[in-house]
Amino acid sequence: MIFIFPDCLDYIDPGYDFQTDTFSPGRTPYWDDQFPHEFMDVPPYDGVLVSRAIVGDHLHTGKYTESQGQRFRLQGARAFLRYEEANYPGSLVFGDCGAFQYHDLEVPPYTPDDMLAFYDDGMFTHGCSVDHIIFEMDSTYDQGKDVPEECTRRQAITLENAEQFLKGAEPMKNYFQPIGVVQAWSPESMANMAMDLVKMGYDYLALGGLVPVGVMGIHQVLNAVRRKVPYDTKIHILGFAKANYLHEFLRYNITSIDTTSPFIRAFKDGKQNYWTREGDKVGHYTAIKIPQVHANNRLKNMIRMGVFTQECVIEKEQNALRAVWAYGAGKLDMESALGAVRDYTRITLWTDSADDSTLEHKIERLMELYRNTLYNRPWDRCKCRVCREIGVDVVIFRSSNRNKRRGIHNLHIFNNYLKSILMRHE
Repeated sequence: MIFIFPDCLDYIDPGYDFQTDTFSPGRTPYWDDQFPHEFMDVPPYDGVLVSRAIVGDHLHTGKYTESQGQRFRLQGARAFLRYEEANYPGSLVFGDCGAFQYHDLEVPPYTPDDMLAFYDDGMFTHGCSVDHIIFEMDSTYDQGKDVPEECTRRQAITLENAEQFLKGAEPMKNYFQPIGVVQAWSPESMANMAMDLVKMGYDYLALGGLVPVGVMGIHQVLNAVRRKVPYDTKIHILGFAKANYLHEFLRYNITSIDTTSPFIRAFKDGKQNYWTREGDKVGHYTAIKIPQVHANNRLKNMIRMGVFTQECVIEKEQNALRAVWAYGAGKLDMESALGAVRDYTRITLWTDSADDSTLEHKIERLMELYRNTLYNRPWDRCKCRVCREIGVDVVIFRSSNRNKRRGIHNLHIFNNYLKSILMRHE
């Protein structure tokens, strides 16, 4: 099972100054920055996935600027991502349409020919057929529950596109692997569509629409699919985020998975921000929120309204930072560091509608999470480049360069965890 990371221009400034929160002198974004595979000692994934919807075009605005999108098409995915085969032997470049981004449209904005041209221009190694996402996934449809017409309509579109896509990919077969996307509403309908794609000639399938599905639901889907398609048919799971259940899915002979979960949770999760290896599982710690005053609209509005003075807020912010740094360096005890963080948190969480007891209760719950992080000092035990270079700053929730570094650390943990599971089950 290989790990494919969906890229979203997630690069960092390798020379970022964490003491002053400033970028490298003369830095030019993208050109002077580094992607995770460039920054880490060993790439924290086996390949990258690029969605056309992320790159963007005249139909949809993506995350790439117009000049970046043009350069991507001219240079190809590997050159643009600085992920050349010569530097990263055996690495893969997957592509898909980004069906979630256009889920509200009547039909996909791209044709099979559009996507084949995109994959060919980008020199992708693998590419998914044009799908139309189905959000329904309910096993009771297999017991006779009426299937919504919209589900069958979207599946019919996906099947027709898959057939055209496979035929169009024939001239590219020496350097490109077409992947047929499965979209359905129940385990049996997933299995039936998978079988239809195999009959068309696909030997690599991508199961879509499973991101919100629980562990048991994914088991049901995979059981049904494997009963109907050959065991050597390759299967990719789009958006697999069940880290601590990876070992349960090895029996289905999964070829590849993609997920942004380890990266995104670094800064979009309330608690599970910093990942660790805890025996046979992935553990988590909560990052300590010390937001930048000048970059936080809520704090700036409170200062503007006169709730707090700018001098007071900046002083509390800097005290919290210095206290955590001092604790990380072994120059301050944990409770004193937490005291400084508590003082600043009282400001950052303040609202005119919350009473004091409610606010204090919320603060103390956060302090318990922070106390666990500081007491265990997980950054000291990790030998990845992120933790070696920035130490305690990796568990400070503040600024993109800290948060993305923590995400890159999480990718390293997840990838190593996956590889260790595979080794144990060989």
